[in-house]
This record gives sequence, C-alpha cells and structure tokens, in this order.
Amino acid sequence: MIRALSFISLFIIWQIGAWLSDPRRLPGPFIVAETFIGEAQSGALLTHLLATTLRVSAAFLLAMSLGTAIGYMMGRIKTIDRLLDPWTVVLLNIPALVVIVLSYIWFGLTETAAIGAVALNKLPNVIITIREGARSLSQEFEDLAAVFNFSMMNRLRHIIIPQLGPYIAATMRTGLSLVWKLVLIVELLGRSNGIGFQINLAFQLFDMRLLLAYALPFIAFMLIIETFLVQPFEQRVSRWRSNDS
Repeated sequence: MIRALSFISLFIIWQIGAWLSDPRRLPGPFIVAETFIGEAQSGALLTHLLATTLRVSAAFLLAMSLGTAIGYMMGRIKTIDRLLDPWTVVLLNIPALVVIVLSYIWFGLTETAAIGAVALNKLPNVIITIREGARSLSQEFEDLAAVFNFSMMNRLRHIIIPQLGPYIAATMRTGLSLVWKLVLIVELLGRSNGIGFQINLAFQLFDMRLLLAYALPFIAFMLIIETFLVQPFEQRVSRWRSNDS
C-alpha cells in the first residue's frame, strides 16, 4: 500500500511538473505513454529490451560465478589472498569508464568486449564480499563435515553455500543495480542496439519522450527482478540463518 502511494505521488508530481515546464524538456506521463505504446507496437522496444537484458544477465552471471570462486579461495587460502589482493585493489579503484574504453580499444566493438568490461567492473566487489564471508565460515561445521566424510558436493550444498548465502545475497542486490547501469554505458559507447543505444539516440535528437519511453520500462523491469528474484532469495537465506541460530 505504501509503495503504491509513493508511485502515485511520483506520478502526480511528474504531471504537475510537466504542466509547469516546457514539454520538450519534461513531457507528461501520458505523452510518454503514447511514445511507449508506439515503440512497443513496432517491436523496437522489445528488441532493445531483450538485447540489454541478455547483456545484463551474461555480465552478472560471469561476475558472480568468477567472483564467488575467487573470493572463496582468497578467504580460505592465505597464499592466494596475498597473491591476488593487490590486483583486486587495483581493479576496485580503476574507473569503470576506463575499463570499458580499454576493452573496446583492445578487443573491438564486440559483445565479448562489452560483457567482459561490465563483468570486470563488478568482479572486485564480489570478490571482496565473498572473501569476508569465506573468512567467517564456522570451523565447527567444517569439522562435522570431515567426521561424516562429506563429499565436496555435499560440503558445498550443506556447509559452504548456506553460510555464504547472506554474502551472496548482498552481492546480488548491489551487483544487479551496478551491472545494468554499466551495461547502458557500454551500449551507449559501442553497441548498435539496446536501451543504452536508444537513450543515446534520444539524447542526440533531444527527444525526452523517446528517452523516458525506453528508460522507465527498463527501470521497472529491473525492479520486478529485484522484487521477485533477489528479495525472495535473500529472505530464504535469512530464514536459514534464523533456524540455524
């Protein structure tokens, strides 16, 4: 109910702002809706939304899988931690735009360069968070797994992943928001489709209707993923920790 009221309030403020300003700078919600319907009916909106969603998914999964594996090893093996920690700090402090531009220069304006640049920007955040989680793993559970001679798969399923769950959930929440923003940048700079490409086109044409017609549905789509995928996973992890305590 509160969320609905907040969205209604935002809609009203937007409409009032549109009445008081130049419609070329701030078109009203109904005007944007007309543009949105036109883009949706032509199929262009779905095409660009699908392209961006695939890039977000690929970069997110790549960063999460590599970051989780590397972070776990750094948290459990001191030699690997000392070896990779300087590189993690370097990656953490390199501006995202520099990584994206270098990727395009070195590897060309390709999907691999775009997805790799986004994943590389997210990777150090995942590594650091998972490393802290790996350092806090309970030794009692490890000893219990050794006593019952757990296989590696059982250790992962029943010992390691449940304890790393809160850290993975935190990384997923912050990571998804970062990844989709970076994907828009790589599309703006070097792709010929996607929401970022369309936003760049709208900027060149100074067409606020087109810009909002593409930006707002994509933001809404990301909110849906956050609400129905990320938050339920986080709640499931929280229930496991509550039962464990």
